[in-house]
Amino acid sequence: MPEFETLRYEIEDQVLTLTMNRPERLNAFNSRMQGEFLEALDQADADDQIRAVIVTGEGRGFCAGADLGKGAETFDYDNQTEEAKADRASNEGRQGNSNAWLRDGGGLLSLRIYEFNKPIIAAINGPAVGVGVTMTLPMDIRIASTKARIGFVFSRRGIVPEACSSYFLPRIVGVSKALEWAYSGRVFDADEALQGGLVRSLHEPEDLLPSARSIASEIAENTSAISVTMIRHMMWRMLGADHPMEAHKVDSRGIFHLGREADAREGVVSFLEKRPPNFTLKLSEDLPEFFPWWEERHFE
Repeated sequence: MPEFETLRYEIEDQVLTLTMNRPERLNAFNSRMQGEFLEALDQADADDQIRAVIVTGEGRGFCAGADLGKGAETFDYDNQTEEAKADRASNEGRQGNSNAWLRDGGGLLSLRIYEFNKPIIAAINGPAVGVGVTMTLPMDIRIASTKARIGFVFSRRGIVPEACSSYFLPRIVGVSKALEWAYSGRVFDADEALQGGLVRSLHEPEDLLPSARSIASEIAENTSAISVTMIRHMMWRMLGADHPMEAHKVDSRGIFHLGREADAREGVVSFLEKRPPNFTLKLSEDLPEFFPWWEERHFE
């Protein structure tokens, strides 16, 4: 089991819980946490025993946003340590140019979540502002405690939204609501997040993690890992498609390739026999030959 300084990495019943663990700073995001998140997601993707991931925060906060411990120089990259710059520049493949150190850490995390192969559930247990909320946007399901408070506070800090949130937020809540929240930078309560479509449901604090685990367990116990990975990428990547034909092409290839495999046979037989399925295909070995299809230069 990997050990991290800013995260707890705990697996139970095929579900990984990643807990941001800087409670004395309301789990404020720093370069160490960014690097450890990337490493944790890489390890989770490579582990066939993990079927779903829950992200939450230790203590009373989910994530208070960027660590402002450097005061007025917090967002001035020229005054960041050489170690922080090197952390950004070292992620070859996530960044690929001479100005790689300029990439924002929250954006690197959002892009890694976007590329992730397994469902991710955000269990927002308390205050989530700045990167503390934008990191949840490429996650698949967000649920929140009734104690949660959320804010896209960038305009009040003199900067702009980061972590690819100008891409994700309008797609989740619509452009009007996204602009209202980003323009004002105000912090709002969990009820408004629910009404605005940012979160799926609200839960009393003691019920939040059990509810997240219930969602994750439903996936882990009843579905094919290959199917779920395909579905995740099909849904997210179709958000940018300019015609339903693009979906039809991927659907058709998916049905053709997966329909010949053991999980498809098991899915039908277990249903007919009225028993739980025993899916055996592994992400590490059995993804269809055309995956990842979005990296193809020409898709016929």
